[in-house]
Amino acid sequence: MAIESIAGAIAAIALIIFVHELGHFLVAKRCGVDVLVFSLGFGPKLFAFRSRETEYRLSLIPLGGYVRMAGQDDLRDAAGGEDPGAVGDGDPARRFSAKGLGQRSAIVAAGPAVNILFAFVLFALVAAVYGSPVALDEARIAGVREGGPAATAGLTGGDTVVAIDGHTVAGWDELAAGVRGSDGKALVLSVVDAGGRSREVSVVPERHDQRDMFGEVIGEAWMVGIERAFENNPVGVIEAAGIGARQTWFWTRVIFETLARIFQGRVSASDLGGPIMIAQEAGRRAATGLEPLLRFMALISVNLGVINVLPIPVLDGGHLLFFGIEGLRGRPLSLRYRELAQQLGVFLLLALMIFVVFNDISRIVGN
Repeated sequence: MAIESIAGAIAAIALIIFVHELGHFLVAKRCGVDVLVFSLGFGPKLFAFRSRETEYRLSLIPLGGYVRMAGQDDLRDAAGGEDPGAVGDGDPARRFSAKGLGQRSAIVAAGPAVNILFAFVLFALVAAVYGSPVALDEARIAGVREGGPAATAGLTGGDTVVAIDGHTVAGWDELAAGVRGSDGKALVLSVVDAGGRSREVSVVPERHDQRDMFGEVIGEAWMVGIERAFENNPVGVIEAAGIGARQTWFWTRVIFETLARIFQGRVSASDLGGPIMIAQEAGRRAATGLEPLLRFMALISVNLGVINVLPIPVLDGGHLLFFGIEGLRGRPLSLRYRELAQQLGVFLLLALMIFVVFNDISRIVGN
Protein backbone atom coordinates (compact mmCIF):
# COMPACT_ATOMS: atom_id res chain seq x y z
CA MET A 1 0.00 0.00 0.00
CA ALA A 2 1.45 3.39 -1.03
CA ILE A 3 2.34 5.97 1.58
CA GLU A 4 -0.34 8.28 0.14
CA SER A 5 -2.97 5.57 0.63
CA ILE A 6 -1.87 4.92 4.21
CA ALA A 7 -1.98 8.65 4.97
CA GLY A 8 -5.42 8.87 3.38
CA ALA A 9 -6.67 5.95 5.45
CA ILE A 10 -5.38 7.45 8.71
CA ALA A 11 -6.82 10.87 7.88
CA ALA A 12 -10.23 9.39 6.99
CA ILE A 13 -10.54 7.32 10.17
CA ALA A 14 -9.26 10.18 12.33
CA LEU A 15 -11.78 12.59 10.82
CA ILE A 16 -14.72 10.26 11.45
CA ILE A 17 -13.88 9.76 15.13
CA PHE A 18 -13.00 13.45 15.50
CA VAL A 19 -16.48 14.37 14.18
CA HIS A 20 -17.97 12.08 16.84
CA GLU A 21 -16.13 13.93 19.60
CA LEU A 22 -17.00 17.29 18.06
CA GLY A 23 -20.67 16.41 18.58
CA HIS A 24 -20.10 15.86 22.31
CA PHE A 25 -18.06 19.09 22.48
CA LEU A 26 -20.57 21.39 20.75
CA VAL A 27 -23.61 20.18 22.68
CA ALA A 28 -21.71 20.28 25.99
CA LYS A 29 -20.79 23.91 25.28
CA ARG A 30 -24.38 24.64 24.31
CA CYS A 31 -25.59 23.14 27.61
CA GLY A 32 -23.18 25.31 29.61
CA VAL A 33 -20.75 22.56 30.62
CA ASP A 34 -17.08 23.41 31.13
CA VAL A 35 -15.13 21.41 28.55
CA LEU A 36 -11.65 21.09 30.03
CA VAL A 37 -9.92 19.31 27.13
CA PHE A 38 -10.72 18.93 23.45
CA SER A 39 -8.04 16.83 21.80
CA LEU A 40 -7.39 15.97 18.17
CA GLY A 41 -5.83 12.54 18.64
CA PHE A 42 -5.05 10.94 21.99
CA GLY A 43 -2.01 9.92 24.00
CA PRO A 44 0.85 12.36 24.83
CA LYS A 45 0.10 15.88 23.67
CA LEU A 46 2.31 17.43 20.99
CA PHE A 47 0.87 20.93 21.01
CA ALA A 48 -1.76 22.75 23.05
CA PHE A 49 -3.29 26.16 23.62
CA ARG A 50 -5.98 27.37 26.00
CA SER A 51 -9.07 29.43 25.28
CA ARG A 52 -11.18 30.21 28.35
CA GLU A 53 -11.66 26.97 30.28
CA THR A 54 -10.81 24.65 27.37
CA GLU A 55 -7.37 23.33 26.45
CA TYR A 56 -7.22 22.43 22.76
CA ARG A 57 -4.67 19.72 22.05
CA LEU A 58 -2.93 18.00 19.19
CA SER A 59 -1.97 14.57 20.52
CA LEU A 60 0.45 11.92 19.34
CA ILE A 61 -1.92 9.18 18.12
CA PRO A 62 -4.00 10.70 15.31
CA LEU A 63 -6.83 8.14 15.25
CA GLY A 64 -9.67 10.24 16.62
CA GLY A 65 -9.89 12.50 19.63
CA TYR A 66 -11.70 13.03 22.92
CA VAL A 67 -13.37 15.60 25.13
CA ARG A 68 -13.01 15.88 28.89
CA MET A 69 -15.68 17.74 30.81
CA ALA A 70 -15.77 19.04 34.36
CA GLY A 71 -17.78 16.61 36.49
CA GLN A 72 -17.72 14.02 33.77
CA ASP A 73 -17.21 11.16 36.22
CA ASP A 74 -16.98 7.92 34.27
CA LEU A 75 -18.02 9.19 30.83
CA ARG A 76 -15.56 7.95 28.22
CA ASP A 77 -15.12 8.83 24.61
CA ALA A 78 -15.62 6.53 21.63
CA ALA A 79 -11.90 6.32 20.84
CA GLY A 80 -10.89 5.26 24.34
CA GLY A 81 -8.90 8.41 25.13
CA GLU A 82 -9.08 10.23 28.44
CA ASP A 83 -7.20 12.66 30.60
CA PRO A 84 -7.31 11.58 34.25
CA GLY A 85 -5.56 14.74 35.31
CA ALA A 86 -8.35 17.08 34.24
CA VAL A 87 -10.52 17.59 37.31
CA GLY A 88 -11.89 21.11 36.99
CA ASP A 89 -12.31 23.53 39.91
CA GLY A 90 -14.67 25.97 38.19
CA ASP A 91 -18.32 26.83 38.71
CA PRO A 92 -20.10 23.76 40.18
CA ALA A 93 -23.18 24.62 38.10
CA ARG A 94 -21.13 24.14 34.92
CA ARG A 95 -20.12 20.58 35.75
CA PHE A 96 -21.55 17.76 33.63
CA SER A 97 -22.84 15.94 36.70
CA ALA A 98 -24.78 19.06 37.76
CA LYS A 99 -26.86 19.19 34.59
CA GLY A 100 -30.33 17.75 34.25
CA LEU A 101 -31.01 14.32 32.85
CA GLY A 102 -32.16 15.73 29.51
CA GLN A 103 -29.02 17.81 28.97
CA ARG A 104 -26.69 14.99 29.99
CA SER A 105 -28.50 12.63 27.62
CA ALA A 106 -28.27 15.17 24.80
CA ILE A 107 -24.51 15.58 25.31
CA VAL A 108 -23.91 11.83 25.23
CA ALA A 109 -26.25 11.20 22.29
CA ALA A 110 -24.67 14.02 20.27
CA GLY A 111 -21.64 11.92 19.28
CA PRO A 112 -23.55 9.12 17.51
CA ALA A 113 -26.08 11.62 16.15
CA VAL A 114 -23.37 13.73 14.51
CA ASN A 115 -21.83 10.59 13.00
CA ILE A 116 -25.16 9.80 11.33
CA LEU A 117 -25.49 13.44 10.21
CA PHE A 118 -21.93 13.39 8.87
CA ALA A 119 -22.72 10.26 6.85
CA PHE A 120 -25.78 11.99 5.39
CA VAL A 121 -23.67 15.01 4.40
CA LEU A 122 -21.05 12.78 2.74
CA PHE A 123 -23.61 10.69 0.85
CA ALA A 124 -25.42 13.84 -0.31
CA LEU A 125 -22.15 15.57 -1.26
CA VAL A 126 -21.00 12.59 -3.34
CA ALA A 127 -24.39 12.48 -5.12
CA ALA A 128 -24.30 16.23 -5.81
CA VAL A 129 -20.71 16.22 -7.12
CA TYR A 130 -20.44 12.84 -8.83
CA GLY A 131 -24.06 11.93 -9.50
CA SER A 132 -26.18 8.91 -8.64
CA PRO A 133 -24.77 5.48 -9.64
CA VAL A 134 -26.93 3.47 -12.05
CA ALA A 135 -26.11 -0.11 -13.08
CA LEU A 136 -25.22 -0.51 -16.75
CA ASP A 137 -27.23 -2.97 -18.83
CA GLU A 138 -24.20 -4.05 -20.87
CA ALA A 139 -21.93 -6.82 -19.60
CA ARG A 140 -19.06 -4.48 -18.74
CA ILE A 141 -16.78 -5.52 -15.89
CA ALA A 142 -15.98 -2.82 -13.34
CA GLY A 143 -13.43 -4.87 -11.40
CA VAL A 144 -12.28 -8.39 -10.63
CA ARG A 145 -11.71 -10.12 -7.31
CA GLU A 146 -8.03 -10.64 -6.61
CA GLY A 147 -7.11 -14.31 -6.92
CA GLY A 148 -10.52 -15.23 -8.37
CA PRO A 149 -11.17 -17.15 -11.60
CA ALA A 150 -11.68 -13.97 -13.65
CA ALA A 151 -8.38 -12.48 -12.46
CA THR A 152 -6.59 -15.78 -13.14
CA ALA A 153 -8.03 -15.85 -16.65
CA GLY A 154 -6.76 -12.33 -17.33
CA LEU A 155 -10.02 -10.38 -17.21
CA THR A 156 -9.67 -6.78 -16.02
CA GLY A 157 -11.84 -3.79 -15.24
CA GLY A 158 -13.15 -2.17 -18.41
CA ASP A 159 -13.56 -5.45 -20.30
CA THR A 160 -16.97 -6.10 -21.86
CA VAL A 161 -18.17 -9.68 -22.42
CA VAL A 162 -19.95 -9.98 -25.77
CA ALA A 163 -20.34 -13.78 -26.01
CA ILE A 164 -20.16 -16.98 -23.96
CA ASP A 165 -19.12 -20.14 -25.83
CA GLY A 166 -20.00 -18.40 -29.09
CA HIS A 167 -23.48 -17.32 -27.96
CA THR A 168 -24.04 -13.56 -27.99
CA VAL A 169 -24.46 -11.92 -24.57
CA ALA A 170 -26.99 -9.08 -24.69
CA GLY A 171 -26.30 -7.68 -21.23
CA TRP A 172 -25.17 -8.25 -17.66
CA ASP A 173 -28.17 -10.39 -16.73
CA GLU A 174 -27.36 -12.86 -19.51
CA LEU A 175 -23.70 -12.94 -18.46
CA ALA A 176 -24.66 -13.66 -14.85
CA ALA A 177 -27.12 -16.35 -15.93
CA GLY A 178 -24.48 -17.98 -18.13
CA VAL A 179 -21.95 -18.14 -15.30
CA ARG A 180 -24.46 -19.41 -12.74
CA GLY A 181 -25.71 -22.08 -15.14
CA SER A 182 -22.22 -23.30 -16.05
CA ASP A 183 -22.22 -26.11 -13.48
CA GLY A 184 -18.51 -25.40 -13.01
CA LYS A 185 -17.52 -26.10 -16.61
CA ALA A 186 -14.95 -23.91 -18.34
CA LEU A 187 -16.48 -21.00 -20.28
CA VAL A 188 -14.94 -19.32 -23.30
CA LEU A 189 -15.68 -15.61 -23.05
CA SER A 190 -15.41 -13.30 -26.04
CA VAL A 191 -14.22 -10.00 -24.62
CA VAL A 192 -13.70 -6.46 -25.91
CA ASP A 193 -11.36 -4.34 -23.79
CA ALA A 194 -11.60 -0.61 -23.11
CA GLY A 195 -9.46 0.09 -26.18
CA GLY A 196 -11.79 -1.84 -28.49
CA ARG A 197 -9.49 -4.85 -28.93
CA SER A 198 -11.11 -8.31 -29.00
CA ARG A 199 -9.84 -11.51 -27.43
CA GLU A 200 -11.08 -14.78 -26.00
CA VAL A 201 -10.38 -16.07 -22.49
CA SER A 202 -11.22 -19.33 -20.77
CA VAL A 203 -12.53 -19.07 -17.21
CA VAL A 204 -13.60 -21.82 -14.81
CA PRO A 205 -16.34 -20.70 -12.37
CA GLU A 206 -16.04 -21.59 -8.69
CA ARG A 207 -18.88 -22.45 -6.30
CA HIS A 208 -19.30 -19.91 -3.51
CA ASP A 209 -21.84 -19.08 -0.84
CA GLN A 210 -24.49 -16.66 -2.04
CA ARG A 211 -25.33 -14.00 0.56
CA ASP A 212 -28.03 -11.40 0.95
CA MET A 213 -27.32 -7.77 1.80
CA PHE A 214 -27.01 -8.65 5.50
CA GLY A 215 -24.33 -11.26 4.91
CA GLU A 216 -26.58 -14.26 5.58
CA VAL A 217 -25.93 -17.31 3.40
CA ILE A 218 -29.02 -17.97 1.25
CA GLY A 219 -27.57 -20.60 -1.05
CA GLU A 220 -24.67 -21.37 -3.35
CA ALA A 221 -23.88 -20.22 -6.88
CA TRP A 222 -21.18 -20.50 -9.52
CA MET A 223 -19.15 -17.30 -9.70
CA VAL A 224 -16.03 -15.97 -11.42
CA GLY A 225 -15.34 -12.92 -9.22
CA ILE A 226 -16.39 -9.92 -11.31
CA GLU A 227 -18.17 -6.68 -10.41
CA ARG A 228 -20.91 -4.99 -12.41
CA ALA A 229 -20.16 -1.59 -13.91
CA PHE A 230 -22.09 1.52 -12.90
CA GLU A 231 -22.21 5.02 -14.30
CA ASN A 232 -23.13 8.20 -12.46
CA ASN A 233 -26.15 10.20 -13.60
CA PRO A 234 -26.12 13.92 -12.66
CA VAL A 235 -28.63 14.99 -10.01
CA GLY A 236 -29.71 18.31 -8.51
CA VAL A 237 -29.02 19.49 -4.98
CA ILE A 238 -32.48 18.60 -3.64
CA GLU A 239 -32.36 15.15 -5.23
CA ALA A 240 -28.84 14.67 -3.84
CA ALA A 241 -30.12 15.47 -0.34
CA GLY A 242 -32.85 12.87 -0.79
CA ILE A 243 -30.30 10.30 -1.95
CA GLY A 244 -28.13 11.11 1.08
CA ALA A 245 -31.08 10.60 3.43
CA ARG A 246 -32.13 7.31 1.81
CA GLN A 247 -28.61 5.88 1.80
CA THR A 248 -28.03 6.90 5.44
CA TRP A 249 -31.27 5.25 6.51
CA PHE A 250 -30.58 2.17 4.36
CA TRP A 251 -27.13 1.53 5.86
CA THR A 252 -28.30 2.28 9.40
CA ARG A 253 -31.03 -0.34 8.99
CA VAL A 254 -28.64 -2.84 7.39
CA ILE A 255 -26.09 -2.51 10.22
CA PHE A 256 -28.72 -2.97 12.95
CA GLU A 257 -30.21 -5.95 11.10
CA THR A 258 -26.78 -7.50 10.54
CA LEU A 259 -25.92 -7.18 14.24
CA ALA A 260 -29.24 -8.78 15.14
CA ARG A 261 -28.56 -11.69 12.78
CA ILE A 262 -25.08 -12.16 14.25
CA PHE A 263 -26.58 -12.46 17.74
CA GLN A 264 -29.16 -14.91 16.35
CA GLY A 265 -26.37 -17.00 14.80
CA ARG A 266 -27.70 -16.46 11.26
CA VAL A 267 -24.60 -14.51 10.17
CA SER A 268 -21.08 -15.62 11.06
CA ALA A 269 -19.18 -13.32 13.41
CA SER A 270 -16.02 -14.32 11.55
CA ASP A 271 -17.04 -11.81 8.88
CA LEU A 272 -16.59 -8.93 11.33
CA GLY A 273 -13.64 -6.68 10.50
CA GLY A 274 -11.44 -4.70 12.86
CA PRO A 275 -9.11 -1.72 12.63
CA ILE A 276 -6.66 -3.48 10.31
CA MET A 277 -9.34 -4.30 7.76
CA ILE A 278 -10.83 -0.81 8.01
CA ALA A 279 -7.41 0.78 7.46
CA GLN A 280 -6.70 -1.55 4.53
CA GLU A 281 -10.04 -0.85 2.90
CA ALA A 282 -9.76 2.91 3.49
CA GLY A 283 -6.29 2.83 1.94
CA ARG A 284 -7.57 0.87 -1.05
CA ARG A 285 -10.41 3.35 -1.57
CA ALA A 286 -8.03 6.30 -1.17
CA ALA A 287 -5.80 4.80 -3.87
CA THR A 288 -8.71 4.50 -6.34
CA GLY A 289 -10.05 8.04 -5.96
CA LEU A 290 -11.88 10.52 -3.78
CA GLU A 291 -15.40 9.35 -4.61
CA PRO A 292 -15.01 5.75 -3.31
CA LEU A 293 -13.11 7.05 -0.27
CA LEU A 294 -15.94 9.47 0.62
CA ARG A 295 -18.54 6.72 0.23
CA PHE A 296 -16.48 4.43 2.48
CA MET A 297 -16.07 7.22 5.07
CA ALA A 298 -19.85 7.71 5.10
CA LEU A 299 -20.38 3.99 5.70
CA ILE A 300 -17.81 3.89 8.52
CA SER A 301 -19.41 6.97 10.09
CA VAL A 302 -22.79 5.20 10.10
CA ASN A 303 -21.12 2.15 11.66
CA LEU A 304 -19.54 4.26 14.41
CA GLY A 305 -22.85 5.98 15.13
CA VAL A 306 -24.75 2.68 15.34
CA ILE A 307 -22.14 0.85 17.43
CA ASN A 308 -22.01 3.69 19.93
CA VAL A 309 -25.73 3.57 20.68
CA LEU A 310 -25.60 -0.09 21.65
CA PRO A 311 -26.42 -0.46 25.38
CA ILE A 312 -22.89 -1.51 26.35
CA PRO A 313 -21.29 0.23 29.35
CA VAL A 314 -18.40 2.58 28.41
CA LEU A 315 -20.10 3.26 25.05
CA ASP A 316 -22.48 6.19 24.65
CA GLY A 317 -25.40 3.77 24.52
CA GLY A 318 -24.38 2.38 27.91
CA HIS A 319 -24.48 5.86 29.45
CA LEU A 320 -27.86 6.49 27.84
CA LEU A 321 -29.06 3.20 29.38
CA PHE A 322 -27.90 4.39 32.81
CA PHE A 323 -29.71 7.70 32.26
CA GLY A 324 -32.87 5.82 31.29
CA ILE A 325 -32.68 3.78 34.50
CA GLU A 326 -32.08 6.99 36.43
CA GLY A 327 -35.19 8.51 34.86
CA LEU A 328 -37.30 5.50 35.85
CA ARG A 329 -35.91 5.24 39.40
CA GLY A 330 -35.73 8.95 40.07
CA ARG A 331 -32.09 8.61 41.13
CA PRO A 332 -28.87 7.27 39.60
CA LEU A 333 -27.63 3.72 40.03
CA SER A 334 -25.22 3.31 42.90
CA LEU A 335 -21.54 3.81 42.15
CA ARG A 336 -20.86 0.13 42.85
CA TYR A 337 -23.27 -1.08 40.18
CA ARG A 338 -21.98 1.47 37.68
CA GLU A 339 -18.39 0.43 38.30
CA LEU A 340 -19.30 -3.25 37.85
CA ALA A 341 -21.12 -2.41 34.63
CA GLN A 342 -18.14 -0.38 33.40
CA GLN A 343 -15.77 -3.26 34.11
CA LEU A 344 -18.05 -5.65 32.22
CA GLY A 345 -18.21 -3.18 29.32
CA VAL A 346 -14.44 -2.86 29.17
CA PHE A 347 -14.10 -6.64 29.18
CA LEU A 348 -16.63 -7.03 26.36
CA LEU A 349 -14.95 -4.36 24.23
CA LEU A 350 -11.49 -5.83 24.78
CA ALA A 351 -12.79 -9.29 23.89
CA LEU A 352 -14.46 -7.90 20.76
CA MET A 353 -11.30 -6.01 19.77
CA ILE A 354 -9.16 -9.14 20.16
CA PHE A 355 -11.70 -11.12 18.14
CA VAL A 356 -11.90 -8.70 15.19
CA VAL A 357 -8.12 -8.20 15.11
CA PHE A 358 -7.76 -11.99 15.03
CA ASN A 359 -10.22 -12.03 12.11
CA ASP A 360 -8.16 -9.36 10.32
CA ILE A 361 -4.89 -11.29 10.81
CA SER A 362 -6.56 -14.52 9.68
CA ARG A 363 -7.68 -12.84 6.44
CA ILE A 364 -4.16 -11.54 5.82
CA VAL A 365 -2.60 -14.95 6.46
CA GLY A 366 -5.29 -16.68 4.40
CA ASN A 367 -4.67 -14.37 1.45
